[in-house]
Amino acid sequence: MPAGGFFLAQPAKSRYFEAEYRIMQAARKIIHIDMDAFYASVEQRDYPELQGKPVAVGGSSMRGVVASASYEARQYGVRSAMPSVTAKRLCPQLVFVKSRFDVYREVSRQIRAIFQEYTDLVEPLSLDEAYLDVTEPKKGPQSATLIAAAIRERIEKETGLTASAGISFNKFLAKVASDINKPNGMKVIPPEEALAFLEELDVKAFHGIGKVTAEKMRRMGIFKGKDLKRYSEIELVQRFGKVGRHYYRIVRADDQRPVNPNRIRKSIGAERTYRENIGTTKAMQEKLAYLCEVVFRYMDKSDNYGRTVTLKAKMPDFRILTRSRTFASEVRSLEELTSIVYELLDDNRQDIPQVRLLGVSVSNLMKEQGAEGIQLEFDFDPRAHTIKEEE
Repeated sequence: MPAGGFFLAQPAKSRYFEAEYRIMQAARKIIHIDMDAFYASVEQRDYPELQGKPVAVGGSSMRGVVASASYEARQYGVRSAMPSVTAKRLCPQLVFVKSRFDVYREVSRQIRAIFQEYTDLVEPLSLDEAYLDVTEPKKGPQSATLIAAAIRERIEKETGLTASAGISFNKFLAKVASDINKPNGMKVIPPEEALAFLEELDVKAFHGIGKVTAEKMRRMGIFKGKDLKRYSEIELVQRFGKVGRHYYRIVRADDQRPVNPNRIRKSIGAERTYRENIGTTKAMQEKLAYLCEVVFRYMDKSDNYGRTVTLKAKMPDFRILTRSRTFASEVRSLEELTSIVYELLDDNRQDIPQVRLLGVSVSNLMKEQGAEGIQLEFDFDPRAHTIKEEE
């Protein structure tokens, strides 16, 4: 019997069964815990009058951004990182509440303390989600499923909040699994079911494939994992660039990334591609204000501020301009970040007649220690965690 306790009766020669044989030997037990509408749920917990109502955490101004939306709000299509004016249009009865990051951080510390009781291999992604490697747990059963259930039960008992969990043998599958039975649910993808599961999974449900890329895939006739699997690695690279290698691997359940408890970001950034070119300073400032708020909320969320601010602009002819400014101390307010970005735009306006893409990023972070960054560029960058949207 191979290591990991799985048995494959007749080793086959085909690539499919070779891949399956490798998966069946997988010994790792990975859990992805994701809090359910974390910020909004904290507000509903602390203010009972908000319970059952569509709630958005964030600014309600013209330039505001939704940081979190309750499940009542999500029924109307309201989502995090959405402009507040769009959210209000979708849900006129939406209740906006100001964020309280000091409270969210404290609750996050409570939850992380629970994780640490079961394993030291905890990789936080933000205040509300983390990977756990429980291959060799510090306590409790050897079953990752039972550990995940115990953690979710304790989170609800100790904080009054619910969490969803995904359990599998690698980070990619655990992340995908945690979304399947949200909210307050759990999904297990065992090794022997992984390939069949991925073949039937809609490509838009693959973590890291944004809606823009998913639409491009659909135009290519790629609707499910089995359709994606028909393309060779070379073909995917030709169609999608370097990230094509990532797509080739994940549809085959190949993700060797370890759970890294020391993962710290190098940079935090957001960028957005627009359907129509933008040519006025006012319009550019409006778009940049939105991006600044998204970036600042992620800095605040991770309690990780930076000293270098970078403006990125891509012109209609695909020429890219980047301009940066570095300071002696960290940028710690949204107003300061926005002002710096506006100055960078003003100083270089003559070189930016029109844009099809704008981006804002902050680097030289307080906690920068040689790990990967987060790029909220609204298509998937395999080097970073990405949120992709297109206007």
